[in-house]
Amino acid sequence: MRKEIILSKINEIEESVTLIEENIPEYFDDFESMGLLKDGIYKRIQYIIENILDICAILNSDLKFSSPGEEDDLINNLIKNNVISDINGKKIKELKGFRNIIVHRYGKIDDKLSFELIKENLYDFENIIENVKIVIEKY
Repeated sequence: MRKEIILSKINEIEESVTLIEENIPEYFDDFESMGLLKDGIYKRIQYIIENILDICAILNSDLKFSSPGEEDDLINNLIKNNVISDINGKKIKELKGFRNIIVHRYGKIDDKLSFELIKENLYDFENIIENVKIVIEKY
């Protein structure tokens, strides 16, 4: 298993989470008026989610699970083989959807909803990382 690559990606995720925690304001009105800093937070969220999906792809490949057709198949493989929990798998799928909204800007991003999602779910990244750390120690 490519543990060093996975650990490097985990480190990048943790650094991004710390940057977001240090810079995201307490109130939406402050977030809304952040300009480029707000865009930077969105970019960091996108980066975190892409790193999580990369880790999932590495785990799927290195553990020699079936080749996925889509990212959801990849996540389902990891759930089915007890590599990630159902809860973390569901959360990763939701994060993937949020990443798609950020990247493709389907309409205008709802800053209020995004702010609430980021504030309420920032700890989910830590849960996913802990799940991955347990897996790479096992293999």
